[in-house]
Amino acid sequence: MSSSSSFVVSRRAVVGFGAAALTAPVLPGVVTPALARAPLAGTQPPAFYRQKFGTSELTVVSDGTLPVGEASKVFVGSEAAGVDDLIKANFLSPENVRLQQNLLILNTGDKLVLFDSGMGTSKLFGPTTGQLLTNLKAAGFEPKDFDAVVCSHAHVDHIGGLVAADGSAIFPNAQIYIDQSDFEFWTDEAKLEGAGKPFVEVSRAQLLPLRDRLVFFKDGQEVLPGVQAMAAPGHTVGHTCFIVTSGNQGLCVLADIAHHHIALIEKPRIEFAYDTDAKQAVASRLRVLDMLAANRMPAIAYHFPWPGIGHFAKAGDGFRYIPTAVEFN
Repeated sequence: MSSSSSFVVSRRAVVGFGAAALTAPVLPGVVTPALARAPLAGTQPPAFYRQKFGTSELTVVSDGTLPVGEASKVFVGSEAAGVDDLIKANFLSPENVRLQQNLLILNTGDKLVLFDSGMGTSKLFGPTTGQLLTNLKAAGFEPKDFDAVVCSHAHVDHIGGLVAADGSAIFPNAQIYIDQSDFEFWTDEAKLEGAGKPFVEVSRAQLLPLRDRLVFFKDGQEVLPGVQAMAAPGHTVGHTCFIVTSGNQGLCVLADIAHHHIALIEKPRIEFAYDTDAKQAVASRLRVLDMLAANRMPAIAYHFPWPGIGHFAKAGDGFRYIPTAVEFN
């Protein structure tokens, strides 16, 4: 074979090589290693990740995988042409886009703060959600430990884990922080007749029983020490990101500024089907990503691949997402 020749191994050849190895005779004088056997585990370990953050500590816990359907139906608008090919080119399936749910815990040593609360017991998006309480416990937390739950907006996958089926508060000692316009929009009884009825039903069931412990915040306000609200409307009317600081470190809690680490980052002008005002959501996305890229500020994205922490850099008319390596120290 010449040096310029290409060499392609077919799948059949690969399988053949494996079969030959399994059936090859044992040569005299050659010691073959023992073949260890163990049952398949069939389960995943608990999903939590912890790191130092200034004088505080961050923990990310998972509420499970959130499948949202075909790419062509959730990524829409005039900029969405070719989105299936873009997703395939990144070795992902456009047939059923699978998002993650990365919930952040900030432990300042004085306050324990949870950002959003996952799907709870709702199965609007299937059976793979609702893992928050299991993973909280594995990470060493109990719901009673939390002083605050800060909600980015009132969609089911962010406020669905506040109230148990019996109507009791899951986080009994926590105040619940949320934008007032989002609370009013998603608990409006009149919207029970519209297309968003399932979302409104969950919001009413989760937020109205906690009305006496809700705290409303405004854009730019310090919600809690080291946690500043940054309005980013469009996905919902009161959708909010948060700038978290501790010591000399900062982190942006992106919430749903972008749901997908490829489609809505490389082509940030694509619209998302679950946005209340898609054009406004695109404007908010561009503004926040521009700010993060310019300031080289890390962020945690609620729906990006686990654990969702990384940076954004400008790339032509869009951006690219660079995940931060997980540290095990």
